[in-house]
Amino acid sequence: MTHGRLGRMTIAVCPGSFDPVTSGHIDVIERCAHLFEQVHVVVAINANKRPMFSARQRVEMIRTVLHDDGYENILVDSTEGLITDYCAKVGAKVIVKGLRQNGDYEAELGMALVNKQLGGVETMFLPANPLKEHISSTIVKDVARHGGDVTGLVPRSVAPLLIEALKNEKR
Repeated sequence: MTHGRLGRMTIAVCPGSFDPVTSGHIDVIERCAHLFEQVHVVVAINANKRPMFSARQRVEMIRTVLHDDGYENILVDSTEGLITDYCAKVGAKVIVKGLRQNGDYEAELGMALVNKQLGGVETMFLPANPLKEHISSTIVKDVARHGGDVTGLVPRSVAPLLIEALKNEKR
């Protein structure tokens, strides 16, 4: 199946830190899988951040969740470089970003304009599911750190990994 002009395959990139991947992230990724022939979920490695999970762990977390859900048109990878360089490498012409109602648009718009200038890559904003728009990795970690129940905030396979990471964090 091909889409777009000249019969090219439509490849999208969904970048993020995914530390950890949340139910909100998975919702956006799965919705993208219905819109594009191939979706690359890319764990962006930011040297200025101290993530709870390594890039490898985050990639494996996402792969496990998506494999369990049966999505075969989604690839999971990581990059330390510019997302536009990753897009060029895989032939992606669009970056998909989920937006919540907490000011995401203002933050993401600047990045979208830079990505267009640097790599000619368009950004598509996908509104968050209203039932999941309150979920962020930061909130999930805060709830878990304080002993709260993260059921529904993260995929089932992620919750035990989060609990284990918090135990290791306290050591």
